[in-house]
Amino acid sequence: MIDGPGLFNRLTWRTVLLRTVAVFDVPMLLILMALAGIGLMSMYSAGGGFDGRFADQLRNYGIALLAMWLLAQLSPQTLMRLAVPVYLIGLVLLFGVEFAGETSKGATRWLNLGFTRIQPSEVMKIAVPMMLAWYFHKHQGTLRIRDFIVAAILMLTPFSLIVLQPDLGTALLVFGAGFFVLFFAGLSFRLLVPITLVSVIALGTLVSLEDTLCTDGLDWVVLHDYQKHRVCTLLNPASDPLGKGFHTIQSAIAVGSGGMLGKGYMQGTQTHLDFIPERTTDFIFAVFAEEFGFVGNLLLLFLYLLLLVRGLTIAANAPSVFSRLLAGALTMVFFVYAFVNMGMVSGILPVVGVPLPFMSYGGTALLTLGCAAGILMGIQRHRALVQS
Repeated sequence: MIDGPGLFNRLTWRTVLLRTVAVFDVPMLLILMALAGIGLMSMYSAGGGFDGRFADQLRNYGIALLAMWLLAQLSPQTLMRLAVPVYLIGLVLLFGVEFAGETSKGATRWLNLGFTRIQPSEVMKIAVPMMLAWYFHKHQGTLRIRDFIVAAILMLTPFSLIVLQPDLGTALLVFGAGFFVLFFAGLSFRLLVPITLVSVIALGTLVSLEDTLCTDGLDWVVLHDYQKHRVCTLLNPASDPLGKGFHTIQSAIAVGSGGMLGKGYMQGTQTHLDFIPERTTDFIFAVFAEEFGFVGNLLLLFLYLLLLVRGLTIAANAPSVFSRLLAGALTMVFFVYAFVNMGMVSGILPVVGVPLPFMSYGGTALLTLGCAAGILMGIQRHRALVQS
């Protein structure tokens, strides 16, 4: 026979557990768990299971899960109230990096606050779409060209500060997050045509004049030398196979050598002979592709597709303009992460240091992605609460 207090305690803990789990959007959580499992499996193979990164990544997943859980409890109304303060704080921190940031490996991206060291550019991946979604929500029904101009300024200000650090990869992600808000808010296709034409002309000029433009000593003005070298290496990796082209060549070999079914788990020669650079971080996709082949890649792409579909479904069903724009932009950020990472590992995009979402080793990026997923879950959860 169970006494009353014991039964009460059991029911209490059961209730707490159910309420804790109920915060999460189950379909999205299952997708993220599958990606995390594949990531941990690939990381164990890449790291040999002895360098401590596997255990560190478990901790990182725990922190990201906690952040996801906390943000999933915030209502869209609360996020709207936080949008302007978070954006302004992020800008102040970016200016702080510009004037008092810490330099490491030729880039000034970190700010020491005394009790901790942060990378403010990561904050802007969430703050920029929040701010733009708030702006368009406030001006819904009366949108004019000037509103898109103001929104573009709000987006380009942090983008420019991040480029100056320099951190082109993060800057592009911030730009992408902001651009998708503008796009979903109704940005005219007529405004996109000139940008597309300029991009096509620039790419055509770069390809046709590669030998001239990639000459040593030629200043591209708008890009730093290391960024210029990355673009030129993409066009012709064989020009420096043991130097700047090494990353691209070795990762492409690993992806291609996986064949249809792969070489088998922990059997990747490029991985275990240390040919793949940064194999637990930016190039973990090469490790996975070598060991699981084309079929494994299709499975991974399918999981990311499910993540995008779930995120866009949440966006489409969101009850307010703010929620729809924010959910849509954050979902497309997942797409940009995956597309850029797989593109650079496969040799079709320059190496810009963008991790594979929910798979690559690293605490900061994983925390940012966890926050984005938590916001999406919060939008879905509070929509369900309103309907009930």
